[in-house]
Amino acid sequence: MHAEEVELLKRRAKGFLRAAKSSLKDGDYDLACFMAEQSAQLYLKAVILEISGEMPRTHSIRSLLSILSTLLKKQVKYDRKSLIFLESAYINARYLGVVYEKEDAEEAVRIAEGIMELVDRIRKEEG
Repeated sequence: MHAEEVELLKRRAKGFLRAAKSSLKDGDYDLACFMAEQSAQLYLKAVILEISGEMPRTHSIRSLLSILSTLLKKQVKYDRKSLIFLESAYINARYLGVVYEKEDAEEAVRIAEGIMELVDRIRKEEG
């Protein structure tokens, strides 16, 4: 039913993560942070769509994790400060005068990878 959309979102999420890593390597740290956030956001939306059949209408990674926790009836936890940092890249890297450094971009990529790995691990555990 939604299988094609789920796969499309997951493919895009992984593409954003590859692009984030490429931007990090190229020294485009603002773009790396933005793309890392997009990868985590799209991946969470894909999994929520897969489980519920509905696309969440939020860009907040914390909200998406909360929705996922509710759907799975399981606590899905991640470091709050890390989530806030990654969420801020959604706006800051595009519109505001925030300039990200290499360490910021590395952290954003790490957080996005961690979120995706956590979700995959939880999905495997539920069978």
